[in-house]
Amino acid sequence: MTRQEAQRRADRIRLFRAELAELEGESALALLPEQKDRLERHLTATLAHLAAAFDVDTTESQKQVSWGMRIASTLGGLALCAAVVLAFYRYWGVIPIPAQVMVLGLAPLVCLAGVEYASRRETTLYFTSLIALVALAAFVYDLNLLGSIFNLEPSPNAFLAWSVFAFAIAYRYGLRVPLAAGLIGAIIFLSAAAVSWTGAWWEGCAMRPEWFVLTGAMTVAAQFAIPHRRFPEFAGAYRLVGLVALYLATLVLSMDGATSYLAFDHKSVERFYQFLGLVETAAAMWVGIRRGWSGSVNLAAVAFVVFLYIRLASWWWDWMPHYLFFLIIGLISMGLLVAFRRVRGSLKGALA
Repeated sequence: MTRQEAQRRADRIRLFRAELAELEGESALALLPEQKDRLERHLTATLAHLAAAFDVDTTESQKQVSWGMRIASTLGGLALCAAVVLAFYRYWGVIPIPAQVMVLGLAPLVCLAGVEYASRRETTLYFTSLIALVALAAFVYDLNLLGSIFNLEPSPNAFLAWSVFAFAIAYRYGLRVPLAAGLIGAIIFLSAAAVSWTGAWWEGCAMRPEWFVLTGAMTVAAQFAIPHRRFPEFAGAYRLVGLVALYLATLVLSMDGATSYLAFDHKSVERFYQFLGLVETAAAMWVGIRRGWSGSVNLAAVAFVVFLYIRLASWWWDWMPHYLFFLIIGLISMGLLVAFRRVRGSLKGALA
């Protein structure tokens, strides 16, 4: 059992207790005293075991504090990353080149040793996540500085190296932030490599968003090809990162058809990608609802509204009075609320 699974069970026990109290208060259920005592002892012992073995949150107050700790660890990691970069800038010029190379080689290794030590000392992995961010930042910055010291030509392979390093940390310690960083690096590397294979300079991948459409879709599909038995929550990271890349690239193409490979006029390309964005997001909502992927559904719903309003603006903004345009947008928003409410009601009926 992983800590996430233990936390989910603790949450279910807490909700079960609350619902049991409601049922007893409504006289819908009455347990015998010995049954109630035996059940309470079992639930208390289970929570005590989960708390001792996995350091889970057993109350709502503890969960709120844990959210604060996650935010603090992320912000602390970012602050330490900035401190490392600024320290390099402050003292780098006075260090001889051999010492620079030695420092650059040792910095990520020292951070990795800290990550390993922290992971062995805690089960919540807050400090582990914090130090892992510093290790990742040190590795990224080290490769950049080594390239500058030895005057190496920029290459998309750097993104591959950063991605592999982030994946190694993520899968070793079960950390989702490094996993997201690794996925982003992999998407950029694949898109840049594809652009370079066409004979263009790899940095031009930013001007060819269609490669990000492809690599984003590949990232979403990778969740099915890669087993996540040890860290089942990683599948959600693949979905969200891939969908964000897919939606952003489609959004850029829907507003600037000149960046597309398609041999049509720019306006036709923009209309095509506006329509494709609506199809992508509607399909993601449908699949997400059927599979219970709430994060994907929420992201797709926001993207769907954005693509819809862009489509409406391209139709009506230039010739329609602006007050009428916004009035229609408001009415459409109300219609979307009604539609989403009916979908929500149908889901309730299906569950019933």
